[in-house]
Amino acid sequence: MTLSTPDHDSATPPELPGVVTRLFKGVVYAEADEKTWQALLALTSQVRDYVAVLGLELILDEPEGYAFLRSRQDADGTLPRLIPRRQLTFTVSLLLALLRGRMLEFDTNSSELRLVMTEEDIADMVSVFLPESSNEARVLDRLGTDIKKIVELGFLRKLRGQQGTYEVMRILKAFVDAQWLEEFDARLADYRALLTGGARADDAPQAPAEGAADEH
Repeated sequence: MTLSTPDHDSATPPELPGVVTRLFKGVVYAEADEKTWQALLALTSQVRDYVAVLGLELILDEPEGYAFLRSRQDADGTLPRLIPRRQLTFTVSLLLALLRGRMLEFDTNSSELRLVMTEEDIADMVSVFLPESSNEARVLDRLGTDIKKIVELGFLRKLRGQQGTYEVMRILKAFVDAQWLEEFDARLADYRALLTGGARADDAPQAPAEGAADEH
């Protein structure tokens, strides 16, 4: 995609198209792409104006060190979606909520910046929330598939040279919000009913429509 300002303004900063193009490719992390990050911080207002023409908004969290684009709220439904929504399965939604809860606990009790978990840690976290009557073995067998999907979504990053070890990406905080977490206990009853066969997969509560369901 070639990006240009509508009037080809000669005063457009030369770094601007490159920064916007990089955002279209996915999340920009300060740690992973310092050059683009610094350019983005310097051009934040221009980037917001640039992408607004396309019906998008810039989400930038400087303290956490990430930025991404998402579709603006469109009550009338008149704007086409450049970033399509992605439907999440019940088990992926559950795991995202649990990971978000673990990150909240981590931020409260630890001075470290990076939350790192093994597949065993994640399995233990999930098993705690399963009712005794559920088919735990079958659920845990699916864990590898769910972890792979969450890696694809960008919320987990597999660490090189460390088998079965992942960093929980801090951008998860932008997608699973505090209000959704507050309702988690109530939703858990529905999760348990589904796990024991008391509900259909189509009835499972889903993660927020914006964010995790958006494909960058």
